[in-house]
Formats: sequence, structure tokens, C-alpha cells
Amino acid sequence: QVHLVESGGGLVQPGGSLRLSCIASGFTFSIYAMRWYRQAPGKERELVASISDSIMSSSRPLYYLDSVKGRFTISRDNAKNTIYLEMNSLTPEDTAVYYCARRSATGVDPDYWGQGTQVTVSS
Repeated sequence: QVHLVESGGGLVQPGGSLRLSCIASGFTFSIYAMRWYRQAPGKERELVASISDSIMSSSRPLYYLDSVKGRFTISRDNAKNTIYLEMNSLTPEDTAVYYCARRSATGVDPDYWGQGTQVTVSS
């Protein structure tokens, strides 16, 4: 049974940093590309960052939302079945529920989601 569990969210002041984690279980983690999404109140869910699988070579980031480039870093540790999202220079516009997701092996859309972790950037 696939499970994705996020952690690391919280309240942070503008300019601060947070590191989100997502622990995966129930599948062979290294062969799946993984993603971070976010959804702010009243807005649609958006893709924040994605990272490749590790089938042929070391994983690498595949995508960053324009507004987070240079501030956020996605990474993974296959030994720990975990992906991370390092977030720096946070702004109130980064306030959202952040979700990790597993990209489907047969398509481009995610097939499993975590429950989300709240990130609030406010002074």
C-alpha cells in the first residue's frame, strides 16, 4: 500500500527558510519520479518542483516553478525513501499547503498524493 507522508511545514517569517520532507512507503521508491505541489487558499494546485527517478543514473531536478527558481531546491535520498524541498527566502506568496506526489509510471499525472503540510509565511 502506497503511503506518502509530508512533514516540516509551519509558520515562518518572510525571508526565512523551511525544509519539507516526504517519506514514501509501499513501493520501490527509486524508480519513480517525484513531485512537490502546493495549493494556496482560493487558488488551484500548482506544480512547484519535480525530480527524476534514479533508474539509469543519479536523480536530477526536472522542473521548478518560475517563482521559486533560485530559492527552492528539490532533492531525494533513496536510502531513506524520502524527498525534500528546501525553501529559502520565503515570501507570503509561498503560503500554501504543500503536497508530495508520485508521478505515475505510465503517464504524466501523479497517481498518489500525501496529505499535505501547511506552510505559512507571515510576520
